[in-house]
Amino acid sequence: MKKFLVVVFLGGAILAGVGAAASAAPDITGAVVKIYVVSAERDYWTPWRREAPSAVYGSGCVIDGRRILTSAHVVADARFIIVKRAGTAEKYAARVRNIAHECDLAVLEVDDENFFAGAEPLVLGDLVSPRDAVTVYGFPEGGEELSVTAGIVSRVEQNVYAHSRARLLSAQIDAAINAGSSGGPVIRDKSLVGIAFQARKGENISYMVPAPVVRRFLRDLSDGRYDGIPGLEIKTQALENPDLRRKLGLVSEDHGFRGVAVSRVPHGSPAEGLLLPGDVVLAVDGRPVAYDGTVEFRPGERTDFNFLVQEKDMNDSLELEILREGQSRKIRVALSAPLDSCRLVPFLQYDQDPTFFIIGGLVFAPLAYNHLAQWQMSGMPPLLFIYYSELAEIKADRLEVVILVQVLADEVNLGYHFLQDEVIVEANGVRLKNFADLVRAVESNKAPYHEFVTESGISVVLSREKAEARREAILENYAVGADRSDDLRERE
Repeated sequence: MKKFLVVVFLGGAILAGVGAAASAAPDITGAVVKIYVVSAERDYWTPWRREAPSAVYGSGCVIDGRRILTSAHVVADARFIIVKRAGTAEKYAARVRNIAHECDLAVLEVDDENFFAGAEPLVLGDLVSPRDAVTVYGFPEGGEELSVTAGIVSRVEQNVYAHSRARLLSAQIDAAINAGSSGGPVIRDKSLVGIAFQARKGENISYMVPAPVVRRFLRDLSDGRYDGIPGLEIKTQALENPDLRRKLGLVSEDHGFRGVAVSRVPHGSPAEGLLLPGDVVLAVDGRPVAYDGTVEFRPGERTDFNFLVQEKDMNDSLELEILREGQSRKIRVALSAPLDSCRLVPFLQYDQDPTFFIIGGLVFAPLAYNHLAQWQMSGMPPLLFIYYSELAEIKADRLEVVILVQVLADEVNLGYHFLQDEVIVEANGVRLKNFADLVRAVESNKAPYHEFVTESGISVVLSREKAEARREAILENYAVGADRSDDLRERE
């Protein structure tokens, strides 16, 4: 999965048009870093194993505190990392110190102080503007030496980050892109204004994580840990239709041609119980929200109002001005939920082993996008529907999707060998809210049989005694180290 993302969507930035702008750029080469990574992704079909190791290359830069700043996707699932600075030959062992997959940023550290000798840390600058000239440094594929290239910023707005699927502020550059320069610094006026991180396949368009997102990430780390980016986690509808506006009580003279309607407030949203469907969000922290859901973040430039939420730290609060039943009021929301936390099926997960539980050769797991991506989205329409559905949000009675991944064939599960990728809705009479419910339902069962019911109505019945008796034989036969993942063993 990661190789696909790095090569096709992400990778580095070789910006077209090396000319006077690049040659006149400040000499920051001592702060630019090449990163060599050996990674091993998790195998979600056999979740007790990892896939074969693969080599990934990227770029980075030295910042204050003897740290290396790079892209998260460069070092995701890393098993071994070495780094070297531009213009040098010696390589040094490194490790991930902090990582933020939502905004595709990571900080590495190197124990050997010799690595930093003579390196002037880059200083973080301000948000770029359209038509700004920038210089990009990195190590794209095709050679070992540093590539220094130039480009122009064409737009600044919210965009989807391919690594995490989060929608965050980004800056677009009119440039080509090659794998290897991901994580490389983007420079303007001697300052670090962004990190090159992704591109559109087959197009002369690339993107960088802009300075405000980088600054927020580094600020989050000030206490030594990364807490995440908060999300308001509500669904809204644009109010460009005048009849819809009038029905909701929006009068332009009173409300200044602004507002978006709240369509859903999912379970787990920090606004749950404070906002209602049909409310109109007029302003966020005093910033008017237009009918299309945008706010002005600089004179003449607009982006999605969630930008104001994402600038905050976890557990900060913000003020919403809303219209409810024709009356304007203000409410304060504590931002206690991470971005995209209300999704029923999580986006790609990194740097963590899959959760699984095996009983009688039946392999159960909570559904994550990794499982779908590994199978290239073929042959599992029900799971794809759950993932892509706009209504696929957590609810009080359904926090996770539990699936029967596969069956390790054995005499105890005869007749069930064909089952795979089945959604499990009930275990031993317990309606499943999350994966923990399934484990508890199995371990607390004293009846003669275990029974699992799929969403399609199939009933899977196992003898409890036989399943226990065959446990070790099944694990040994399929070279499985334990009947459950480490995280479940830690809870025992």
